[in-house]
Amino acid sequence: MPGSDTPRDQPHTGQDGGALPGKAGLRQRVLAARAAMPESARTDASRLIRDHVLEMPEVAAAGTIAAYYSVGTEPGTHSLVFALWKRGSYVILPVLLPDGDLDWASYEGPDALAPGPRDMLQPTEPVRGPGTVARADIVLVPALAVDAAGNRLGRGGGSYDRALARVGGQVPTIALLYDGELLPGVPAEPHDRPVRAVARPGDGITWL
Repeated sequence: MPGSDTPRDQPHTGQDGGALPGKAGLRQRVLAARAAMPESARTDASRLIRDHVLEMPEVAAAGTIAAYYSVGTEPGTHSLVFALWKRGSYVILPVLLPDGDLDWASYEGPDALAPGPRDMLQPTEPVRGPGTVARADIVLVPALAVDAAGNRLGRGGGSYDRALARVGGQVPTIALLYDGELLPGVPAEPHDRPVRAVARPGDGITWL
């Protein structure tokens, strides 16, 4: 985790220097870097992230876990969600509403999923209301980047900012990232909701 004296006005570029880009520019860079990763590297990284999350005492003790089903080049969560469910956790997954908010429904295995908006696979179980996420003991969230203050860069739709606004401040909210995506600074706006930890393949769990 970057120290408190890490310059916040320099993005992670693999090189020194450079001004902090806006959200759109940073989002474009991270997506391009993910697309350039070999599929085998993404698969290996996803396996390591899965193992780190499963080893967390907080996750082992959680009764209800709000997770998500990864799409595209995101760190893969399909095997993680399945493993959580198989060991007895009550797993809820998001269902995207027309206004961009997230409802939630229980995960009952990979055969109980159906295609939804934005290439998402969503549970076929009845939805339980957007406020259901407030009852989760752990919340796993997608992100493109996070900084040392927990500021999270998402896809820009605001769905998870609304969901995280319903989650209590003591609930572990964990973003799943590739190595190199915990940055010195991420542009943040008043409506953005920070996360409390990140899970990465090389560095495991970092609390923020």
